[in-house]
Amino acid sequence: MIAHSNQRTNGQPANAHLINLRQVSKEYPSGGGAVTALKAVDMAIDQGEFVAIVGKSGSGKSTLINVITGIDTPSSGEVLVAATPVHALDQEQLSVWRGKTVGIVFQFFQLLPTLTVLENITLPMDFCDTYPASQQRARALALLEKVGIGEQAHKLPATLSGGQQQRAAIARALANDPALIVADEPTGNLDTQTAHAVMALFAQLVQEGKTVVMVTHERDFAPYFSRTITLADGNIVGDTNCHETDAGRPL
Repeated sequence: MIAHSNQRTNGQPANAHLINLRQVSKEYPSGGGAVTALKAVDMAIDQGEFVAIVGKSGSGKSTLINVITGIDTPSSGEVLVAATPVHALDQEQLSVWRGKTVGIVFQFFQLLPTLTVLENITLPMDFCDTYPASQQRARALALLEKVGIGEQAHKLPATLSGGQQQRAAIARALANDPALIVADEPTGNLDTQTAHAVMALFAQLVQEGKTVVMVTHERDFAPYFSRTITLADGNIVGDTNCHETDAGRPL
């Protein structure tokens, strides 16, 4: 596996990894016996990387990001994110940790339909108590401006285009200023032009110091990534640096 060493913020030592998986396996029960989705995976990702997770359907991509975010618990092995042993947290601890540490962007946006876009952004701040109530609205508006849809703040999600909804979802993921953004096929429902605009937004976040880990099937997006990790049958079969000198920026 390719190792990287970058400067660290958020209190981590300069040679620490933001994400560190050690011998992580995940099995799911089924009628025909256990199905192994991950097989003793070792993986390290540093702060400031823009990482693509690729592989065929059923290769373990979604399971990999689910154990990173604590949505799934590994059957064995260790998952450390920002020095926190995610695998050892209970559900209540996971909820608090995830809200403050990880921003998740889904393919189908998953904005709450009865709340305005602005209210969708302030909700994570209120839930995690990361910002005083007096500051939440201004921060949410600033994030919506950052992703280019400030004028949509007071509309309901259903009135927005797919690209606008995904931008709103990215703003929501940024609400608590997490170190890590995890995205699962975030451009799967977008047209090509809108998808590239969303990818450019992720690349900008990486340039600003965020770490982005993204599951994707889109080969056209390769120039955006600093690294590509390939899975097959629950194993990492490829780990490649891409455009080392232009990491996170389209060429």
